[in-house]
Amino acid sequence: MRVMAVIVVILGLASLVMGILFVTQSASAKDKVAESIAPLPLAQLDAKYDEVKAKQAQVKMAEEPKIQAGQAQPSATYNYLTIQKTGLGLARANVGTADFVLTTGIIDIILGLGLILAGLGILRKAQSAD
Repeated sequence: MRVMAVIVVILGLASLVMGILFVTQSASAKDKVAESIAPLPLAQLDAKYDEVKAKQAQVKMAEEPKIQAGQAQPSATYNYLTIQKTGLGLARANVGTADFVLTTGIIDIILGLGLILAGLGILRKAQSAD
């Protein structure tokens, strides 16, 4: 019984440490994304993406028939908006990943604390049974 309690406590400590690492890594990941899209604030990322996506769709609708027919090449505006949409989309994905890592870290911390408390409870029960 004591061995099981020690194993549960060790697993809880490991989960707690991993949760703390995840939380700190998520904060640094968001900082790196914010640096890469500066001067655009992180809070405006979704709005800017939607704006660029709408502009790119308008230009695409106007140019696509001629491009498909082989009568024209994509304009510089179309290429610029496509590249900007792609970059902003990747930044959005990275922010989403950082948020997921933060959530996972918080869950790991809670799980770790629960395992530690459960392991200590098992250990107390094993000691009182002796």
